[in-house]
Amino acid sequence: MSPSPSSPFARIAAVLCASLALAPAAGCGGASPPAPAPVVGGGLIGAAAPELAAEIVSGEGPSTLGEARGKVVIVDFWATYCHPCRKSFPAYQKIVDRFGADVAVIAVALDAPEDVSKEQLVAFANEAEVRFRIVWDKDESAVKKYKPPRMPTAYVIDRSGVVRHVHAGYEDGEEEKISREIEALLAEAGPPAAAAPQTGTGDGARPSP
Repeated sequence: MSPSPSSPFARIAAVLCASLALAPAAGCGGASPPAPAPVVGGGLIGAAAPELAAEIVSGEGPSTLGEARGKVVIVDFWATYCHPCRKSFPAYQKIVDRFGADVAVIAVALDAPEDVSKEQLVAFANEAEVRFRIVWDKDESAVKKYKPPRMPTAYVIDRSGVVRHVHAGYEDGEEEKISREIEALLAEAGPPAAAAPQTGTGDGARPSP
């Protein structure tokens, strides 16, 4: 389905252009040379991934990065009118099936509430036969934090919550690229375990080692 001038894509593109000067990446102006990698990553590569606070629509697994702590996470920005998303969704489900509990996908819908219903988002996920978590960025808080240059855009986040890779768009072979990245991230040391609470002796003495 093609977006109209008042479609969510037009509004989202306007937000991206105004807030991060992403005109070349978001296609806001005329023809421009390809944006450099830091812009494609929205300046997030190597930084802590912004937390998500979006309405849960459907699916299984964590809906926030806090809930996904200790897993490698794919935060995927998509919309019902995004044709490449129809190819990327099944690929991401294959990745979840391949890696199991070590990997989670949180798919963030960018459709505007006045343009689609929750039932339409669920129908999109069902048609793609995916079971991972679908959330809805109704207030555009997530898109303003991440500033994805196009759709779909997937952010690969390591087990410590740091953005390590960004995939703007989806092409054939993307699934294998992401799978290799995930394998490398899973081979790294995980986040530090939380320190066990110490119990005092009650008389001011230091606890035994």
